[in-house]
Amino acid sequence: MDIGLVIQGIIVGLILAVPVGPLSLVCIQRTLSSGRLHGLLSGFGITAGDSVYAGIAFLGLAAISGFILSFEVPLRIFAGLVLIAVGVRIIGFVPDRGQDKTGQGRYSKDFFSMLALALANPMTLVFLMVTLPGYGFVFGGTSLFSAGWFVSGFIAGSALWWVILCGVVGSFRARLTERNLTLINHASGLFIAGIGVVMILAPVLALAGIASP
Repeated sequence: MDIGLVIQGIIVGLILAVPVGPLSLVCIQRTLSSGRLHGLLSGFGITAGDSVYAGIAFLGLAAISGFILSFEVPLRIFAGLVLIAVGVRIIGFVPDRGQDKTGQGRYSKDFFSMLALALANPMTLVFLMVTLPGYGFVFGGTSLFSAGWFVSGFIAGSALWWVILCGVVGSFRARLTERNLTLINHASGLFIAGIGVVMILAPVLALAGIASP
């Protein structure tokens, strides 16, 4: 076991997971509205998607990374449309304290919906390919065995963050009234949908020569 690679993977996993973006906000909203497990599985979905890109970046698979990045614009538009749909759904979501007992069928949906969104964000791959050389990795010269240890640490670091975040956020859930949850849903839904609109408009405007992506 290469402890050094595992530790570096944990560090990179935390660096990528900790910043609060639209996907983190979805996990927070799900934790507040439906309970810790819904938020946690959503976070694990993000971890699974990001770990795929972490493995690609670590191994320096130029052909695969180039192929993915060649579809950056359609992927960002797809992710933007999904975020708009998620935001609208959150705005119209009615908090129900009884959901924790009846919403177990949504667990797989929580996981796979965030997995799809994470995979539809090629900027994660760009971030990792810029970050990893700073840790001394040389693309194209690493083995599958080394990548396995690094990705294992990456998953552990990212998952640890979601456990902490959902645990802390979930502790506030019992103190919130349904009116408070409704207001949080409206605010977070508008923000998430707004991010989706920006993700769609940025590449469209860039193609039109109005702005950079």
